Amino acid sequence: MQIEGNTLPKMLRRVAEKYPEVNAQYTRNKAGDFDPTNYHEFYQNVLDFAGGLLEHGVTRGERIGLISDDRKEWQQADMGLLALGCVDTPRGCDASETDLAYILSFAECRIVIAENTTQVRKILNIKKSVPTLEAICAFDPVDESEKKRVADMGLRFYQFYDVVKSGHEWRKTHPDVVEGELEKGQWDDLATIIFTSGTTGTPKGVMLTHGNFISQLDDVDERIFMNPGEKALCVLPVWHVFQREVEYVIISQGAGMVYSKPIGSILLADFQKVNPYLLPAVPRVWEAIYDGIWKKMRKAGGISLALFKFFVAESELWCSIDVKLRRKTARFGNDHLALWWPLLVLPWLLLYPVRLLGKLLVFSKLKKVVGKNFRAGIAGGGAYPAYIDKFFWAVGIKVVEGYGLTETAPIVCVRPIADPVMRTVGTPLRGVQVRIVDDDGNVLPNGQKGTLQVKGPTVMRGYYKREDLTSKVINSEGWFDTGDLAVLTVDNEIQLRGRKKDTIVLMGGENIEPLPIEQKLSTSRWISTAVVFGTNEKGEDQRYLSVLILPSQEDIESYAKENGLNAGDYEELVKTEAVKSLIGNEINELISGKNGFKAFEKINKFEIITKPFEVGVELSAKQEMMRYKIAELYKDKIAKMFSSK
Repeated sequence: MQIEGNTLPKMLRRVAEKYPEVNAQYTRNKAGDFDPTNYHEFYQNVLDFAGGLLEHGVTRGERIGLISDDRKEWQQADMGLLALGCVDTPRGCDASETDLAYILSFAECRIVIAENTTQVRKILNIKKSVPTLEAICAFDPVDESEKKRVADMGLRFYQFYDVVKSGHEWRKTHPDVVEGELEKGQWDDLATIIFTSGTTGTPKGVMLTHGNFISQLDDVDERIFMNPGEKALCVLPVWHVFQREVEYVIISQGAGMVYSKPIGSILLADFQKVNPYLLPAVPRVWEAIYDGIWKKMRKAGGISLALFKFFVAESELWCSIDVKLRRKTARFGNDHLALWWPLLVLPWLLLYPVRLLGKLLVFSKLKKVVGKNFRAGIAGGGAYPAYIDKFFWAVGIKVVEGYGLTETAPIVCVRPIADPVMRTVGTPLRGVQVRIVDDDGNVLPNGQKGTLQVKGPTVMRGYYKREDLTSKVINSEGWFDTGDLAVLTVDNEIQLRGRKKDTIVLMGGENIEPLPIEQKLSTSRWISTAVVFGTNEKGEDQRYLSVLILPSQEDIESYAKENGLNAGDYEELVKTEAVKSLIGNEINELISGKNGFKAFEKINKFEIITKPFEVGVELSAKQEMMRYKIAELYKDKIAKMFSSK
């Protein structure tokens, strides 16, 4: 399909004119139900808010802070300021005062839109660090005490809906002014400056244009398709570019956004209430759903658990044969399919009735969990574990994996729902070029691992006020260095192999990617998260690998109960020799030659930690591990693992 409109507000206008009565947004009310907002109302609120901004002196090109989690007002406010040619500088409610001070001052924001009292308080606390600040606009009602602080600091304060209301009246006396500003917008106008949450340090301001976002939609809408009026659950932080582009995908097809939360109990309840067609989510959300299914089955125990294990294993085997026969798995050379067919077609036929029986007896109940309409999930924003991927396709719940970065707005590729090639992230989008290069910049042929580079209309304009950093990642020919290791298949699908900066180099010169090891360890019932290290607390390369293990507390406590371990509280329990032995045996069993790991990838030592990882502490907003922070938080344990004693 061809996406009309060369800016995001023009795209919204086109959809609102075509589907005015179709519901665009669904917001949870106090009763727990969802109130709809149709496309006509959505678009009119956008125009009215834009009118209110003009009334208050906002000018084209201004950077406006937008500090809020996902909600209907976020899109309405953002589309409104974009309609005027302004540039949003977004961040979520989990942002620290330190981050906000850096971002808002660096972007020289004069106006900041905030979600609630807490965010207003943060902004007032950092006022001295943001000398350009003149006004704050809040979505929710704000405490009088904070309003007084606003006035005492000489700032102006507005409530979002008051601005919308006054903007509506202003438009009556200034007809077509907002529409005229919207019409001035161009493809290459700057839309946003997104400061990356960063897994390595200081945030960088990624400058993205309207064209960066819109150029993806033509192809993505064919791979991730929706019909007008269909619903998608929105659970991720919208300030992050993955969720943001997902919402543009939804809007461009006249579908609806249902604002939910990535919390197990809320998400599962909303599946039943809303019956969505799509769920875009980071891999950790899918891991949580996977873990929840297995925990529920283990609680059931007995014949139910035995049948579940049997049908999952048989279905996974059938699926692995099926994708091999249909050439729907990653291929890096001649797969000699003509030789495989006689060997595999009989097992495929014999296992198929078993798979159908599994669907009837077991998997149909799982599919009910995600609702009767569910078409697919989209996993993006981080590495999607192979065992999770394999499981969901085996039980009949489609989850397709995509790939991209903030700097590519973000989608580089995504497996199409209708015809995915497993264990890849699909082919590049139309108009996007990719190549694999070695450390010297030489282009490598398909099948060889190297650094992935991207070129095309989705690549950012650059880092805000940091031409020095921009020139390090975008060369003179326009190729952007992703920093990701990857291999191209024979059909040009991309298979990711980890982050270049995460590569561990041991003292013997061996290069090791920690991610496959960590993902394999996480398949254990007893292990929630694993973080592999090859350097000590000082960052010095070591002779062997070690790992921090965050156990699955519920399963460890069940193990203790089943085996009569009386160790007091959980902190004491994980220190017992029985639990240490359990974890140690799991590590040795999983990271072994029989599972494809090399001798130098063996884990020599491990330490157990008990604090679950949190966004903003050990995890980025995408819920990716921030290794440098984990290394800092647990430097004593890392030192112990690499101690010669």
